[in-house]
Amino acid sequence: MTTSQRSSLGLARTESDGRLRWALVSEGALASIASDRIATNELEALPIDSQELDELVDRVMDALETYGADLAKTPGGAGWLYVQHVPVRRLVTQALRKLMALSAWEPFASAPGPMGPAPHEALVGLRHRSSREYRAYTVTWSGIAYLLGPPALYNPFRTAQLSNSPSVRVETRMPSELPSELPRTDVIALSWSSRHAATLLPVLEDLARMGRTSLVIDFATDPPDRCGAPAADEFRLLTSPPGQFDLSGAVERLHLRDDDHVVRVQEHTLRLSRLVRLASVLLETSGGCTQPSWRSVIRTETWLDGVLTAARPHTLLVSNDTSPIGALAVHLADRHGANTVHVQHGAWTAESVAWPALHSRDIVVMGDRDVPLARAWARRPDAEVHVLGQPRFDTMTGLSREAQRRYLERLLARGARQRPARIAVWACQPFGPERLKAHADLLLDGMWQAGGGWGLVIAPHPAQSPEVFAPLLQRDGRPLVAVADPRVGARGCLAGADAVASAYSTCGIEAALLGVPVLEIGATGQHTLSLAKHGLARRCTTAGDVADALSALRDPSLSAEPRSPDAVCRWTGDSASRVARLIVSRAGGNELDHIHHEGASAR
Repeated sequence: MTTSQRSSLGLARTESDGRLRWALVSEGALASIASDRIATNELEALPIDSQELDELVDRVMDALETYGADLAKTPGGAGWLYVQHVPVRRLVTQALRKLMALSAWEPFASAPGPMGPAPHEALVGLRHRSSREYRAYTVTWSGIAYLLGPPALYNPFRTAQLSNSPSVRVETRMPSELPSELPRTDVIALSWSSRHAATLLPVLEDLARMGRTSLVIDFATDPPDRCGAPAADEFRLLTSPPGQFDLSGAVERLHLRDDDHVVRVQEHTLRLSRLVRLASVLLETSGGCTQPSWRSVIRTETWLDGVLTAARPHTLLVSNDTSPIGALAVHLADRHGANTVHVQHGAWTAESVAWPALHSRDIVVMGDRDVPLARAWARRPDAEVHVLGQPRFDTMTGLSREAQRRYLERLLARGARQRPARIAVWACQPFGPERLKAHADLLLDGMWQAGGGWGLVIAPHPAQSPEVFAPLLQRDGRPLVAVADPRVGARGCLAGADAVASAYSTCGIEAALLGVPVLEIGATGQHTLSLAKHGLARRCTTAGDVADALSALRDPSLSAEPRSPDAVCRWTGDSASRVARLIVSRAGGNELDHIHHEGASAR
C-alpha cells in the first residue's frame, strides 16, 4: 500500500514590501494569523469540476508535447513523453487538482499571486493508495509553489519517503536467455499483470493447437502478477533480465533552465520548464514494470530489440499498449515490421482511462459499446477494431457455482455461530483509503438495513493489499465480513454469490454474464461501468439504495427483465479462438471472417 504523511501545512495571505503574497506555513501557526488562511487538507477537500479537470489535463499535456516531447529519446527513437505519458499525466493531474482547489477558494481566486514554499519540503512525493502495483506520485504544495512562484532553492525535489523507497528487485524463476539464443517464433506476447496473463494465455493455447509457436515475455515485478508455466509445448516463457527495473539516475536533458514558455490553467501561469523538471523525478526513480525509470526503459528497449531481431515474430500481442512497456514494445514492433494486436483486458470508460490512446494495428474489444471508444483512441490511421469478447471469460462456462458457494460459506463461517442466509461479494478496486471506507460503509449499512441475514465477502483487486480491509473486520460481526484470498479474487467466488457489488471492476461484467445480480456502488457523480444503463445492474448511491436492491432480490416479482449483455461483452465461450484466428489471418493476409469496425484516423 502506498502511503504518505498527511499534510500539516496551511496557506496564508501575507504582505511583503507592500505587495500581496501567499505563503505555506505550519498548520499550527494558522490560528494566530488574522488574514485569509486555510489548512491545505481543507483546501484539497473543496469540490472541483472533474470534466473541467480532464480538459485542463489535455491542454497541459498538449503543451508539454509541443514544448518538450523530443528532449530525450531512446536509441530506437521513442520520445520520453510518448513512453512515459501515463505516469507523467497522472502527476500533472495531481498538480492541476491542487491548482483548481486554489481557484475554488474565493480569497485566492480574488487575489491570485505567487506562493512561498514551506521550508525544506520536497516538491514531489507519494500519496495514499491501496495498490501494490503503482506508486501514486503527487506534487506537494511546495511543488505547486515552485510552479507558480520563484525558484524553490532550498527544497529537495523528492521526499525522503520517495528517496528511500526500496529498489524493485525480481527473483527470476528461470534463467533469462540471451536474445541471440532464441529460436524463431510466430507470436510474441507481453505480460506484466495477472489480468494480462489470464487474457492472453488462452489465445496462445489456441494458437498452439493450430500449430503456431509463441513466446511469452513476463515483465512482472510483483510476484502475484507473474505468468504461470506454459500449458502447451508450442509456447515458452521468458522473463526479463534481473535488475532491469531497479535502475535509477538523473535525466539531465530534462533539467531545464527557466524560459518564457508557459501554459495557462485558469488564472494560473505555469512554466513548462518547471513542469518538465518535476516530471523528471518520475523518470529518475525506479517504480517497477508499471513505472520504469528512463534508464530501465533504455535497457528494456535494447533487450527487447534483441529478442525481436532473433525471434522475428509476425505478431506482437499485448493487453496494454499505453503504459510505458506496452507503448515502447509497439514502437519497436513497428520498426521490425510485425503486426500489433491489442486485446482489451479490462472494462473501459471514457472517464477512468489513464490516457485515451491505443497504438496497435488491431484492437480487440469485449462488446459493442467499446467500439466508439476504441475508434476515438486509435492512433494509427489503419487501425481496425474487432468485437470478439474476452478470452479470460471463456472458462466461465465451466464454473462450479456450488464449489464457489461452499468457499464463500467457509470464509464467513470462521468464528461465526451460523452461516449467513445470503452472501454478497464486493469486487474491489485499488482506491485510496477514504473512498474504500465510503464504499464499505455504503455496503455494510445497506446490508444491515436490508435484514435477511446477509454476509459480505471482500474480494481484493489483484494489485491491492488485503491489509487495508482489516478495520472492516472489526465491526462487531454484523453483518458478517470476510476477505477472500487474493489468489482467489472476485473471479474465483462471484458465481457462488447472491449479489456482486462493484464500482467499475470488470468482475461486475462477469457477474452480469452469469446472471448474478450486480450493484454498482459509489456516491453520486462517481464513475462506474454504467452497467445499469444496459439493464445489467442497479445503481446504488446510498445505503438505502443498497437495502432496497437487496430486499428486492427476495421478491422475484420485483426483478427486472433480463437484458442482453452483448453490448457490454459478447460471451460465446470461444473468444480466445477468435483472437487466434485474427492473428493467423493477419499473418497470412487472408480476409477476416468476423465483425470488425474501421478505426479512426490518427489524431
